[in-house]
Amino acid sequence: MKRREILIGVGALTAVGGGGTYGTLHRMGSMTDYDAAMATTRAALSARPGMLEFIRMATLAPSGHNTQPWRFRIGKDHIEIVPDLSRITPVVDPDNHHLYVALGCAAENIVLAAGAGGYRGTVGFSAANDSVVTVSLEDGTAGDMALADAIPKRQSTRTEFDGQQVSNADLQALSDAAGIPGVDVVLITDRLRKDKVCELVIEGNTTQMTDPAFMRELKHWLRFNPREALETGDGLFSVLSGNPILPTWAGPGLFDCFVSAQSENEIYASQLRSSSGIAVFVSEASGPEHWIQVGRSCERFALQATALGLKHAFVNQPVEVAALRPALADLVGLGGRRPDILMRFGHAAERPFSARRSPQAVILP
Repeated sequence: MKRREILIGVGALTAVGGGGTYGTLHRMGSMTDYDAAMATTRAALSARPGMLEFIRMATLAPSGHNTQPWRFRIGKDHIEIVPDLSRITPVVDPDNHHLYVALGCAAENIVLAAGAGGYRGTVGFSAANDSVVTVSLEDGTAGDMALADAIPKRQSTRTEFDGQQVSNADLQALSDAAGIPGVDVVLITDRLRKDKVCELVIEGNTTQMTDPAFMRELKHWLRFNPREALETGDGLFSVLSGNPILPTWAGPGLFDCFVSAQSENEIYASQLRSSSGIAVFVSEASGPEHWIQVGRSCERFALQATALGLKHAFVNQPVEVAALRPALADLVGLGGRRPDILMRFGHAAERPFSARRSPQAVILP
C-alpha cells in the first residue's frame, strides 16, 4: 500500500462516514495497548512450566493467515492437538496441508517447552482419532533450552531484511536444528537460484491475487487496526507488514483500491532480494503424518534462526499453486516430491508481534 494515498483516503472516508477523527481513532485502539497485550502473551517460560504453559507456547506457533486452526485437550500424561475445522482455508489450502504443518509447529513447541520442564515429549496420532495429534509426556532430562527460550521471541517478519550474509556456521546450525526424520531441508543462498525462486513466488502470487475466491478468503483474515487484532486474537494484522492503521469499516475497501498483484509482486521481489537465503522443506511423502513432521522441522528452523538473531518469513506461493511445485522441486534437486514450505531468512529489526488467542480460549473440556 502507498501510505500517503491511504491516509488521504482515510481522511476523506472519515469525513463522509461521520463520527469525527477522534472517535475513529479511539475505535481503532492504540499500538501501546496492543504491544502491552503482546508482552503478556509472549512472556518467557517460567522456571517450572506446566501443562497450561505448554499450551501457551503451542499457541505461539505459526499458521497460514494466522488462523490458529487448533484446539487442545489436556490428559494426565499427554496433550491432544485437535484440528479446528472451523478455521480451515479451503481456497489456499484445499487438502489441509498447511493445517497439519501448523499442528506440527504447535506440537514441536510443546515438545520443547516440556523439555524445559523436565519432560520428554513424543509426537504421534491419537489411537481413537487419527486426525488428532498427541504429544505424550514422560519424565526426562532438560531439552534444548535455546530453542525453548526462542518460542515467545519468534515472529514472521514480513518486511525487507538487510541483505547481510549468514555465516557458514549459522547455516549449519539452522540445518542441524531442522533435522527431523522424513524431511529434507535445502538452503538456497546463491543469487541465481534465489532469483529463480523469486520468479516462482511472483508467478504464484499473480495467480492467487487474480483469483477472486483467494482474495475473498484472504480479506476474511485481514485485521486493519489494533483493536480488531486484539478482539479476534488471530488473522493478518496489516501493521506488521509496515502498513498504516486503518478503520475496520474502511480497511477492506482501501485494500481493494491500493493492493494489486503488481504492487505485491514488487514488494515480494524486494523482500526476496534483501534476504540472506531461502529454506525449502520437502517431506519424503504426502499425508498428515508427513506434514506434521514438516511443521516440526520448519518450527525448529525458525526457532534456531530466532536464537541466532535472524528473522524469517513464509513465501509459500510456489507450494500453494500446485502447477508450480514441480519447478520448485526440480530447482532444489528433489523432483518428483511435493515441496511443503518455503521460508526466507536474514537479518532485520524486530516488528510488533502477531496476536494469539489465549490458552483458555483454545482448551477443550
